[in-house]
Amino acid sequence: MSPDSSTAHSRAISVDDTGVRRQLADGTEERVDWDDLAAVVVRVIPEGLSDEDVFLMLAAADGTGTAVPSGDPAADALIERLQTLPGFDHETFVEAMTTDADQAYVVWKAGEGSA
Repeated sequence: MSPDSSTAHSRAISVDDTGVRRQLADGTEERVDWDDLAAVVVRVIPEGLSDEDVFLMLAAADGTGTAVPSGDPAADALIERLQTLPGFDHETFVEAMTTDADQAYVVWKAGEGSA
């Protein structure tokens, strides 16, 4: 995930059984496959550079990833999928989605909370 990923404009975001893909306006693509997902962070930026102030940040084990704006049409499908991850922290997720604090909330990490 590039450092300015959350401010880059998306052309399209897709969520499917393979993972999440975000096509950026400049033609580059960010992606995270479910099998490679290492962490999920909700990043709240109350005074952001755009209208978006909440991003779902997905990090892969290899250090790549993507940021999905919570207002994107694909965000609902993404949130639904993320909430099924073993050990997903629903309480922290609700806190992150309802705050205006400039903060990052880790809501899931690979290997934590799974049976």
